[in-house]
Amino acid sequence: MDKEETITRERLIDLLNEDLAREYQAIISYVIYSKVLKGAAYMNIAAELEVHAGQELQHALTISEQIDYLGGNPTPQPKPVRTSKKAEDMLRFDLENENETVRNYRQRIRQAEALGEYALAEDLRQILVEEQDHQISLATALGIDVPAEGLGRQSGKATQIAEVQQVRSAAGIRHDAAVKANATRKATRKG
Repeated sequence: MDKEETITRERLIDLLNEDLAREYQAIISYVIYSKVLKGAAYMNIAAELEVHAGQELQHALTISEQIDYLGGNPTPQPKPVRTSKKAEDMLRFDLENENETVRNYRQRIRQAEALGEYALAEDLRQILVEEQDHQISLATALGIDVPAEGLGRQSGKATQIAEVQQVRSAAGIRHDAAVKANATRKATRKG
């Protein structure tokens, strides 16, 4: 999205449906790849991909709920899944998809906040933490740094890990503040 483009509720729904299609794609690819990766070198990452598939399903449910809340209809169509006979290619496909997902969710957070959809932004922050963890897992399995291009950082894995910790910390602080605010509102209503 061009930085000058004004986001509308309808456009946000369309973009979230693209994100949802990408989550479906991730579920399918992680299920397939976790079962076809062979060899001792890939046993750990294959097991981790099974966990990722479950996390991606949770992301899809969250995004679907938000699309419905905004007045849209969740898409039933996944983005295409790439396959290969080579384990390294499959992991690279996943890493490329995760990189795109992280870029898009960072943008989607800003868009949600621009529309005053703060609950959506918080849900996306929680998803972003897991997506960044997926990036790190895949890059580590490939023996490479998390690619820096387009992700708003100058270096690879060490900076990525620090960013994940920063997002987790900020999300926890915001969550604690929201819980306190809710408790205060409930107490005020009772009094």
